[in-house]
Amino acid sequence: MKFGNALSALAIAAGLAAATATVVTAAVPSPTPDTLRGYNISGTYVSGVSSGGYMANQLHVAYSGVFAGAGIFTAGPYRCAGDFDNAVRAQNSCMQNVAYPGRATPAQLESQTKDLASQGKVDPVSNLSGAPVYLYHGTSDNTVVQAVNDDLATYYSDFGANVTYNKASAAGHSWVSPLGPVNCSDTTSPFINNCDNDPEKEMLAKFFGSVSAPASTLNGKLIQFDQNAYAPGGSASAISMDDKGFAYVPQSCAGGTSCRLLVALHGCKQGYDYQSFGDTFMKDAYLNEYADTNNMIVLYPQAIPLSNGNPNGCWNWWGFSGDANYAWHGGKQIEAIMAMVRKISGGATPPTSTTTVPPTTTTTVPPTTTTTVPPTTTTTTPAPTCVTASNYAHVQAGRAHQSMGTAYANGSNQNLGLWNTFVTSTIKETSPGYWEKC
Repeated sequence: MKFGNALSALAIAAGLAAATATVVTAAVPSPTPDTLRGYNISGTYVSGVSSGGYMANQLHVAYSGVFAGAGIFTAGPYRCAGDFDNAVRAQNSCMQNVAYPGRATPAQLESQTKDLASQGKVDPVSNLSGAPVYLYHGTSDNTVVQAVNDDLATYYSDFGANVTYNKASAAGHSWVSPLGPVNCSDTTSPFINNCDNDPEKEMLAKFFGSVSAPASTLNGKLIQFDQNAYAPGGSASAISMDDKGFAYVPQSCAGGTSCRLLVALHGCKQGYDYQSFGDTFMKDAYLNEYADTNNMIVLYPQAIPLSNGNPNGCWNWWGFSGDANYAWHGGKQIEAIMAMVRKISGGATPPTSTTTVPPTTTTTVPPTTTTTVPPTTTTTTPAPTCVTASNYAHVQAGRAHQSMGTAYANGSNQNLGLWNTFVTSTIKETSPGYWEKC
């Protein structure tokens, strides 16, 4: 199998469903052009399949302080491809289990992850202990073989994650959904298979403890936003991402209800603008139906092909285009997605409401009385308090942001130095949201 075709089968993405005798399809609404805004987010999770599964794992490990859990369909362990731009290992050792060039063992990858955490390149690995993780792999999947997926299960388990691993179905290389148009054991576009089961419900129950039945009629909006606003350098296409991104927002979340956020990552050849694929993933994955009844926003970032190393619009899990940071803090696609997550998690914006002005009434003015005005008092505004912390802590607390591994104060954009747990800086808030060096 040629690399382009092999990675194209690495397509698949995130989804949801209810495996019952009758499944009602609630067609995805037409996109509404808009901008992302903040909502009342109580917890953040990530899911994906194949290349999207690899990216979901990278996001979870790199930002385990943000993502409470992960749901991954048919993908291997963190940094399986090793150093950046290693397409040969990705295609052979991380998909087909070929001995040469070989992949690191889970124990070796775990050791490397701990080293990255000690350098501040990924969040502390202690965050992974107890984290809910849902893994899925089908017995007919010959694109990413089970041995590779097994390594991912071992990797997570060794870090103490709470892992559920479903490997009993006959699924081909695909996202599995009751709405899937593809036979269970096949591996063919649109790579969304129906296996008469409900892995989506299992995944969400793993995350939330329990889930309500999915909606038969959607009440939310599918927001279409500009991904250029979140890409490093302002160019999504330069990092193999579309200028379009999507987010499904139920009415309850738009109205200020506390909601969870699920990042759902499609696979190769499943992006909205990949040929004529369109909204197929967002429609057949069945995430929106569960979102409506479980107070959950679904963020659908979009990847596109890149002529130099990514012809099928896969997510970057082998370091194409020379992105040496592809799997940790500073990775170009990782930071673009994280910027979207931070925007959505930035707090609820009160929805616009229509206020009815009460009718004018006539009030009788009482006789004028003489009032003694108390002496004027002068209030002294306290000086801004200087906060000293690591640049990593400043970013986590919302006092700063990071780009390409460097921390910058929010508002002033002053350079604070490297974004890690070792470099500290002292900053103060001189006006709401405006931080500068002391």
